[in-house]
Amino acid sequence: MESFSLQRKRSDMATVDPAFKIIPKGQACFFIWRIENLQVVPVPRESHGTFFKGDAYIVLSARDTKGALDMHAHFWIGSESTQDEQGVAAYKTVELDDYLGGAPVQHRETEGAESSLFLNYFKKKGGLTYKNGGVASGFNHVDMKMEPRLFQAKGKHVVRLTELRTIDWSSMNQGDVFILDLGSVIFCWNGKNSNRAERLQAMQRAKQVRDDRGGNANVIVIEDGEESRLSADEQQLFESKLPLKDKRNIKLESSDDARSERDAAATIKLYRCADEQDGLKVTEVKGGPLVKADLDTKDSYIIDNGPNGIWAWIGKGASNNERKEAMRNAMGFLKKKNYPDQTAVTRVIDGGESTEFKALFSKWPEPAATKGLGRTYTVGNVAKVVQTRFDAATMHHNRGLAAETQMVDDGTGKIEMWRVESFEMKPVPKQSYGQFYGGDCYLILYTYQVQNRDNYIVYYWLGHKSTADEQGAAARFAVELDDKHGGTPVQVRVVQGKEPPHFMAMFGGRMVVFEGGHASGFRNSGEKDTDGPGDTFLLHVRGTSKMNSKAVQVPCRAVSLNSNDVFVFFVKSATYIWCGKGSTGDEREMAKTVASLRPCDPVTVFEGQEKPDLWQALGGQAPYSNDKRLQEPDVVMPVRLFQLSNATGRIQVEEVNEFTQEDLVPEDVMLLDSWDTIFLWIGENSNKQERDEAEQVAFGYLRTDPSGRDSSIPVVRIKQGNEPPTFTGFFGFWNHDYWTSTLSYDAVKAHTQARNEPQRVVEKPVAGTVPTEVAKYPYEMLAKPASQLPDGVNPENREVHLLDSDFSRIFGTTYAQFVSKPAWKQRDMKKAANLF
Repeated sequence: MESFSLQRKRSDMATVDPAFKIIPKGQACFFIWRIENLQVVPVPRESHGTFFKGDAYIVLSARDTKGALDMHAHFWIGSESTQDEQGVAAYKTVELDDYLGGAPVQHRETEGAESSLFLNYFKKKGGLTYKNGGVASGFNHVDMKMEPRLFQAKGKHVVRLTELRTIDWSSMNQGDVFILDLGSVIFCWNGKNSNRAERLQAMQRAKQVRDDRGGNANVIVIEDGEESRLSADEQQLFESKLPLKDKRNIKLESSDDARSERDAAATIKLYRCADEQDGLKVTEVKGGPLVKADLDTKDSYIIDNGPNGIWAWIGKGASNNERKEAMRNAMGFLKKKNYPDQTAVTRVIDGGESTEFKALFSKWPEPAATKGLGRTYTVGNVAKVVQTRFDAATMHHNRGLAAETQMVDDGTGKIEMWRVESFEMKPVPKQSYGQFYGGDCYLILYTYQVQNRDNYIVYYWLGHKSTADEQGAAARFAVELDDKHGGTPVQVRVVQGKEPPHFMAMFGGRMVVFEGGHASGFRNSGEKDTDGPGDTFLLHVRGTSKMNSKAVQVPCRAVSLNSNDVFVFFVKSATYIWCGKGSTGDEREMAKTVASLRPCDPVTVFEGQEKPDLWQALGGQAPYSNDKRLQEPDVVMPVRLFQLSNATGRIQVEEVNEFTQEDLVPEDVMLLDSWDTIFLWIGENSNKQERDEAEQVAFGYLRTDPSGRDSSIPVVRIKQGNEPPTFTGFFGFWNHDYWTSTLSYDAVKAHTQARNEPQRVVEKPVAGTVPTEVAKYPYEMLAKPASQLPDGVNPENREVHLLDSDFSRIFGTTYAQFVSKPAWKQRDMKKAANLF
């Protein structure tokens, strides 16, 4: 165990800053303040989303979530802000927290490494914009007059637009999108290794800038390597800032990627904090996995998740100083550990934990109606919900129920089943459907109909004692079945003991898992007893209905029994149903279904009423578990979406906060974590490496999950356009025509540039004069078809070549007055004069 002290200063928070008094207590709201001359100053709403690198900010978000306010207070640190500004932002955030009764979750945000929650605030505004400079507190304020600027655009879901210090090729790379803003013209230059989502985001930002200028700007999109396709005037304007002869200085890839990557070596640790006279004493308590019970409400703690983030948890019984100094202490801990400065630091209070905090724990039991969790999944809820029959149409109509229960229908569709034997698919006889052996692997093709259309699920089941080669063969056969049915099936990897609800429902309560492998299932009378479980075996039955029950073979000894459950005991001449005192009537009914696999009537034996011959068959009476099973409280866990990408050459994982269907990027693979199941959504334009490595990334995600979850939970592979309701139900509104109705990249590009006016590069004339540096012609020569114009005349800029006398006669104004008019007015005047 390690122990050390962190020194800290005390601050007087007796009064609240006047800037915070505008907050409507008890109501949803959103405010941003900037630290100006070490004072807290509100930021106008129209400036939300723009942050100056030389400044520090405070952001407050209060949202109404399930009838309660979910509050978050962030202090944002610009890369060029002063230590004084950072300090003011930090302690003013604590002051704000104190003013609001300690309710907000506190976050420390740094430029370029903001949390997904913070980024999501600005999603509808097109993302974040980082501008050079800041207020005059230690450095010069930047003059905000219109001047050429170069921005780097990064991010697929929420774009970060960063103003660069210089406009030159050496500041750029081929992995990102760059926006060159020249005022009347905005160039979007797309690096050849940038992705479609980033290009679309950059175009959207450029369009927003154009709209902010009343439409008086052209947006020109340039693909890397296609600069020569620009018109002569466009290319001249572009090269005035970025000469193509200097393009050789460009970097191949970005050296600073903002996407986060789960660190496979990271291990979570819990530290207890104690407020002592010489400072804060921090003592290691344990490593992961963590459970809620590890947190004592009388104390405060630091949860160390390595470079993935530091969390400070404040118990209700912690001292006032511990609560007020929590963020400062956590940042001191961060420095003591030598973690990167951009490491996220978050403070939560007992009873007000955020979704991300709860996800660090393997167990966090609480009532289902929980504040601030957003989309949640109640572990084990299927047994309470699925008790009756229902068809696929019902579940596709009620997608929320489908997602909650993980049922596409009641399992009564068509089943085809194969066993992997000698690395081939061997059909399983229909009478043996539902019978599995732990030493084997199986494939099941399930077919169900929705609106007279066949839908498919391919399950591949991996026995605990099957070999790695057999498991690999099963996965390969699943792909072959998928291809055979046009790539539309959902693929589900199922590990023995982690069968999802629908898998069990397919067999109507008759699912049995035997020991061994390459056996033939239950023997009928007269067959030899060299295969299968033999004449005498014991099955442990778990489940309350035909939709959630299975039986598993256990050693045929009395020690295998449990007073809380039901067992079916097969001997050569009889079948017994042994009912523990804690078993339920529903469980006993399901045991009868399992017993019916043998043609003789079963004998029901209640615990305590056994006859000697039963004990004798079990090898003699022996102690077994008879403790009363305590009902475990519901565990409500957040549903989280992650984007997988190998744009940088290695698979990276980025969380998407408050996700919708629009966040599913066709160019990537997405991972949806509903706690009991991992879904892999395969975008139709994802690359081969991402598709091939998706399952391995999912396993790596589970292995590095700080909650310490079992990595054998089901992994479901879904292709874009073939999403089942068990997946779409987690997304709220779902539009099945979304991707077919969405414009292609080329269509968006054409639409963006359709509003452009003809671009010309002409020296600004002296007031009242016509430019003289170009050839001049009479009106009659310039009103001809484009093919008949004099050499050197751009058909889109004919008016530039008019004689002075003709210009005044045709347009009734001077050239200087003409060019001062809006672009649309100039165009209309040229059309009327037949010069367009």
